[in-house]
Formats: sequence, structure tokens, C-alpha cells
Amino acid sequence: MFDRLEDLIRRYEEGLLQLNEPSVASDPEAFRRLMKESADLKPIADAYLEYKGLRKTLKEDSDLLESEKDEEMRSMLKEEIAKTREALPETEKRLKLLLLPTDPNDEKNVVLEIRSGAGGEEAMLFAAEVYRMYYHYAETQGWKTETLEYNESGIGGVSKVTCLVTGKGAYSKLKYESGVHRVQRVPETESGGRIHTSTATVAVL
Repeated sequence: MFDRLEDLIRRYEEGLLQLNEPSVASDPEAFRRLMKESADLKPIADAYLEYKGLRKTLKEDSDLLESEKDEEMRSMLKEEIAKTREALPETEKRLKLLLLPTDPNDEKNVVLEIRSGAGGEEAMLFAAEVYRMYYHYAETQGWKTETLEYNESGIGGVSKVTCLVTGKGAYSKLKYESGVHRVQRVPETESGGRIHTSTATVAVL
């Protein structure tokens, strides 16, 4: 894995250098190709440099700990080592995910359809909350959301809502959201305090 990462880093750095060459700047097709490749490789390069930095920090702190006599300094070093060891597996996991083959549809826009399921009026309220959750998530990702259909119930819920989500990586981050979502809670429509199960279905098209 690490040999491949070193190759990717070299490609990324070479691409950045080529983007500054006059011959590339004057060739729109070559410039677009290199810009796209650089944008695709940047998350991997950043994660790998972070991983290498953590490994270097771990070694340096471990070496210092062996020779350090001051107990206060030793305590600080042990704390830093523990934090670094905790961060390393997460960074390595992120790297492995970034290296997985990409789905050709990952960069496409999506149509998100949410329908209320079992649970009557409470299910409609839940479906509305699910829609708002995805709407706010899209905002955090910098995506644009256009509501195509919104069938509202009388108490503020929805029986069905369809929206277009436009933005880089929308499909890659939403494609696994399809399916039945469920909530168990005391609903607003329940006066007896009983826990109610409601469902909403999500389709990503």
C-alpha cells in the first residue's frame, strides 16, 4: 500500500509542477486534465502526509522518552504518544478508504426521494425531519438542493418529498442512504406517553 502511496504523491507533486508550465497553461485540455487529477489526488496526498507526520512524531517522542529523566516531561511524552497511537489507526483507515476504486457515478448529482412509512401522522413528521436532516447536510457539503415535490400533511409532516441534490461527490456520499429509516420515541401526537415506532423510506436515484 505504501509503495503505491509514494507513487501517488510523486504524481500529485509532478502534476502541480506541470500546472505552472506555460505549455500546459496554454493547452486547455491538458490543463483541465491535470487540474482534475490534482483535485482527485489531493485528499489522498493530504491524508498520507498526515499519516507520515504521525509516524514521525511517534518515533521522535518514543526516542525522547527513552532518554528523558524528568518525570514531568516523561508524563507529557507518554500522553502525546498515547494520542498519536490513537490517531494512527483512524488515519490509516481513511487512507485505505481513499484508495478504494471509485464508482464512475460518484461525482454525479442525485434525486433524493423520502416517503413516510408505517406510523401514520407520526411517520409523516419523521419523514419531514429526515428531509430537513439531508437538506442541512447538503448545506454543510456546499451542495445545492432544489425541492421538486413536497406533499405536506396538516400537522407539518410530509407523505412524500423529492429533491434534486447538485454538487461534487453528492452520489458518493448519499448512495448508501437508500432504505428504511426507523425511529422509536414518544410522539407529539401521543397523549399517553407510549413509545411509537415510525418509519420513512429513502431512495437515492
